Formats: sequence, structure tokens, C-alpha cells
Amino acid sequence: MSHQAHPTKLTPACLSKMRAEGTKISMITAYDYTSARLLDQAGIDVLLVGDSLGMVVQGKENTLPVTLEEMIYHTEMVARGAGRAIVIADLPFPVVQLGVESALNASVQIIKRTRATGVKVEGGENRVPVIRALLEAGIPVMGHCGLLPQDIRRLGGYKIQRDAETLRRDVRAVAETGVMAIVLECVTADLAREITRESTVPTIGIGSGSGCDGQVLVFHDMFGFTDPAAHLPKHARRYAHLGEVVTDAARRYIADVRAGSFPSPDESF
Repeated sequence: MSHQAHPTKLTPACLSKMRAEGTKISMITAYDYTSARLLDQAGIDVLLVGDSLGMVVQGKENTLPVTLEEMIYHTEMVARGAGRAIVIADLPFPVVQLGVESALNASVQIIKRTRATGVKVEGGENRVPVIRALLEAGIPVMGHCGLLPQDIRRLGGYKIQRDAETLRRDVRAVAETGVMAIVLECVTADLAREITRESTVPTIGIGSGSGCDGQVLVFHDMFGFTDPAAHLPKHARRYAHLGEVVTDAARRYIADVRAGSFPSPDESF
């Protein structure tokens, strides 16, 4: 399912078709119009407006402080920049944790106020009632099993997920609801491959090996915008060092301003 073959908007059903055809699904996080437009032009399949924005955009220590209004703000911009890609918005903490009514109200706001395709729900078997309610309301859902960043306080840190029995049960329960796909975060590669083989819906891995049906990376990690001194997750391949490019360009600009060489006569009115 190439970019050229599908110039029009992708739908959740396209992800199942890609899986059936053996085409891996590409997903990247995005938080604004410009990055969404560039990624969409490149042919990305899914743009995830992650609550990871709390960390990579707002500079906070985890995803928990992100509000629904902030998610709507960023999702609206991303969706405006996406002509082809599916746009998914994370339901931020504690929208899902507060139950079905809370999740429904928040998701309806996201769908009505942005051009998002659907929402992502963290959790396994315990989130099935919420997921079913959203799907019955006509709101497409992407699941998220394995490491759950919104559970960071309970988990006590970001840990590799090795509990095969629990993961299998969670993925099976979430898949049976009819979600478009399930993110598998920080699951051991062999287990993720087995779960993917057993799953009835596409899986999208992050830190879960190459055996998933697709992969997702955080924009700032893959393009080198994260703090060089900060720890980069093992799974985050850096495809460019754009942070260095920006810093270098800014230094040259500062030097030109101080030297009086910017603006030149040609750049002046």
C-alpha cells in the first residue's frame, strides 16, 4: 500500500489491508501543522498526536500533566497538516481512568473540534468497556498494551514487559473489540512477534522488535531534537541530527547580526 497508490485519505480499514498484504505500517508522533505536513508529504501512514508532547514539547518529566485542551490544540494543528495520513490523538490521563462517560465526552470533543480519525486508549482487558463504548459511538480506536506511560506512578519506572500471559490476555481482549490496531510498547521482541502472529488486528511496535506489523517513533527522538545529554531510549533510531543543524544556523545568524552583515542591501527595503 504505497503512497502513490493511495493519494486520498487513509482509513482504519487500510491498516488491516496493509497487514493482509504484508506491508509494514509506519507511524510517527507529530505535534504541529508543519511537522505533520512534512511527514504527510513523505507518505507516513499514521500520525500520532501523543501525550508524549508533555515531555518533548513542554519539557515535563512524564505524560501525566497533559490536559485534554492541550491534546485538542495540538491535534487540530496536526490534522490540518495531514492530507493522507490517519491522525490519532492520545486520550490523556485521567480521561480513560475516570470511566466510560469521561472517555466518551473527551473523545467526542476531539472528533468534533479536530479532523482526527480516532483516539488511542492505553490499557488492556480493564479498558474494554471504554473501548466498546467509543466504537459504538462511531469513534475509531487504537489500542495500547505493554508498557503504559500513564501508569508510570504505579509501575515505578519505564520497564520492559515480559509477562506473556497478561499481555496475551490484554491484546486478545482489546483486539476482540474491533480496534484498528494495537501499539505494543517495550515488549520483548520474541513475545511481541508471537502476539502479533496471534492477533486479529495489526500491531505497531515501539521498543518491541521488528516482528510487529508496524513501527512508531517519537518525532523529536528520530530527528535529533532531544537534549544530547538526555538518555535516548534503546529503540529510538536517530535518522537525522536536526537539533545540531538548528543550533549551528542560529549561531551563524547571531554572528551575522553582530557583525552587521545581516541584513544585506538585497535583504533590505
